[in-house]
Amino acid sequence: MSAFLTGGVVLLCLSGAASIGMLLRAYLPDHHVSADSKDAIKLATAVVGTLSALALGLLIASAKTNFNDAETELRTSVARLLLLDRVMAHYGPETQQARGLLRKLVEERLYQAWGNANEATDDTAAEDLGIEPVQDTLRALSPQTDAQRSIQARALQVSGQIAEAHWLLIEARGEGLPWAFLAILVFWLGLIFFTFGLWAPVNVTVICTLLVCALSVASAVFLIVDMSHPYLGFIHVSDAPLRDALERMGRR
Repeated sequence: MSAFLTGGVVLLCLSGAASIGMLLRAYLPDHHVSADSKDAIKLATAVVGTLSALALGLLIASAKTNFNDAETELRTSVARLLLLDRVMAHYGPETQQARGLLRKLVEERLYQAWGNANEATDDTAAEDLGIEPVQDTLRALSPQTDAQRSIQARALQVSGQIAEAHWLLIEARGEGLPWAFLAILVFWLGLIFFTFGLWAPVNVTVICTLLVCALSVASAVFLIVDMSHPYLGFIHVSDAPLRDALERMGRR
């Protein structure tokens, strides 16, 4: 489910809960809406409201941290890609094939993460081996001097770091906000808005205020879900570092 759709569902749930509270109020006996009843319900709702506020705050902070970490990891990977390209350039013309594979890898990363997934080519739809073809080409080299042997070892070391980061990204690709936790959070928020509607007078000002509040909370949930997937959605990590690396790669 996309972040926009999730936010819309949350908005409908909260608006519906407030509307149910307003409609139910007209059918409640008088002793159910007495001052003592209101005080007891407000105290109980305050506990749920505190839990909801803490959960929303922690989720927003966690989503922002994940987004910042993704940006940092991307820049680190780009730096390693450029370093690997320069190391192979110093080895000699024998690494021309490996450098070409590395450039193709960066192009595929750009296409897969920021391109149109529905237009994927046969190459991108195939098994994702990451930088392993580049490593195979590097291992097949036959260094003739101590300098070339040192450069080969350095290139394999850097490519190993890139491969590790790649597989970590693959493993974390399906992670996001747990839907069970989101459902419980929406239940808490719906309960709060139900009590808002239960005690609020029915007029245009109150209805508009409740709608704006529901929209604000739904926007917070949208931010949490959207930023939990830093390479997808409305708010995503910029592809500028990879494009800049692509322009620099292949130079002598």
